[in-house]
Amino acid sequence: MADVDFQNISTVQSQLQPKPVTVAAATTIAPSTFLTLITGTTAVNQITPPVTGSHMLALCFTATNPSAFGTTGNIDVTAVTTPLTNSRITFMIYNPNTAKYLPHA
Repeated sequence: MADVDFQNISTVQSQLQPKPVTVAAATTIAPSTFLTLITGTTAVNQITPPVTGSHMLALCFTATNPSAFGTTGNIDVTAVTTPLTNSRITFMIYNPNTAKYLPHA
């Protein structure tokens, strides 16, 4: 996604924006909308940032027992204070200074 498409991950959208997408849990995911539904139990280590600046993503894990975030990618797992649970939204704030996502559930 190019920075020009930043509205696709904005928290304020119209009916013209793409609907939330569903992706399979994998070591690397690449969200393209603000809300992304994640199926499966593979630990997510890396999120490919959809834009270059600061932004927020909402991840909803749909598996009964989703896996925790991995420790080898661009997710600051030291900021994880709540275990992942089914259908609970985890907000991810991207800090371009550190190139890391800070999770908040």
